Amino acid sequence: MELTVKANPIFREPDLSRKRYVVMKGSAGSGKSMDTAQMYILRLMKDPGRNLLCVRKVDVTNRDSTFAELQSAIFRIFGNQADRFWYINSSSMRMRCKGNGDEIIFRGCKDDSQREKLKSITFSKGKLTDVWIEEATELAQQDFEIIDDRLRGELPDGLFYQIRMTFNPVSAQHWIKKNFFDRDDPDVLTHQSTYKNNRFIDAAYYRRMERRKEVDPEGYRVYGLGEWGETKGLILHNWEVKGIPLDLEWYDDVAIGQDFGFNHANAIYPFGIKDGNVYVLPGLYGYEKDTAEWIAEANKKHIPKNRTMWCDSAEPDRVKMWRKAGYRARGVSKESGSIHAQIDWLKGIPDGERPVNRKIYVHPSNVDFIKEIEQWKWKHDDKRNEYLDEPVPFFDDAMAALRYGIEGWRKAQKVQIKTFKGGI
Repeated sequence: MELTVKANPIFREPDLSRKRYVVMKGSAGSGKSMDTAQMYILRLMKDPGRNLLCVRKVDVTNRDSTFAELQSAIFRIFGNQADRFWYINSSSMRMRCKGNGDEIIFRGCKDDSQREKLKSITFSKGKLTDVWIEEATELAQQDFEIIDDRLRGELPDGLFYQIRMTFNPVSAQHWIKKNFFDRDDPDVLTHQSTYKNNRFIDAAYYRRMERRKEVDPEGYRVYGLGEWGETKGLILHNWEVKGIPLDLEWYDDVAIGQDFGFNHANAIYPFGIKDGNVYVLPGLYGYEKDTAEWIAEANKKHIPKNRTMWCDSAEPDRVKMWRKAGYRARGVSKESGSIHAQIDWLKGIPDGERPVNRKIYVHPSNVDFIKEIEQWKWKHDDKRNEYLDEPVPFFDDAMAALRYGIEGWRKAQKVQIKTFKGGI
């Protein structure tokens, strides 16, 4: 049969390397994860006795990253004949090559329990030979050492051990830079790629990255050019990716936030609040769709119609369309200082009251939300070398939806505080 293999020439060297460590930093949209998934599918089919472990810091985030990429690679290569060649168990997240029995499994290392499980991985045929660590900067060095120690012992002729790490190089202080990029090691291949090297990237994404060059030069260095950056200036630190309840009745209240977009992203997310903490439920994020198309997507996704949907008030016609479609859409009032007040509330800093130990928990399926929140930063003044009290107005559509979605709770709290004080 004829196979469909999409390859970017820049990845030829890492794909052919037999070195123990292949360390791939790159910009967003460079295609490094797509290439890695495709390479592993072809490698495991070609070489009996190989087995692959895919690792993220939080195990459940594999489902929407490494597992999804590998599954997409299988269907891209084999089309409607994919099940002739690969067995895919979506519930347990396990894959097996039907021709030779090579397997792919998925793990996390967020705590001691998960790290211990990494030490006892076995396969029905062959040994663990390959590890793909996606978003490798999430891992601590001790996590990596445990994984690295698992690749040892004699292998049959022709086989070799290899760990591949893929990531955006967020911080120049990271242990990965020190261990792999700042010293010569014959066992290491380092590699850099950008969205400009990806000939399969869509035109709208390319234009968005080019716009970022002007609006957010500091962020563009990391997410556009794949260069090492700094984590200084990040707006939110009190968040984590976590499996969260999907039953809306579990929460004290649920609201929806929507930031309208077309060339930039349209972001729609339901948010739950429970004991003061915010939970980001599975939502919608994408480009170049009109309002009618997004309403159809929201209906399909079962975005709740019986909860308030807070929207950008700058586009009242769109708000009206959502209301006609049965959603409780309303515009957010943008009074002076509202952005800072929303950020303070998300951080747990109420207006004139005691700080709140607030956490933001993000469902792992919200990959675009996660990409935004992990790089949402304050503007930087290069001349004075200081951060300004103003967020970078770029790649912040999910963050706008977050700010809008919590407005009802923020303002209700403010009203309650004023009423309480007046009562005294």
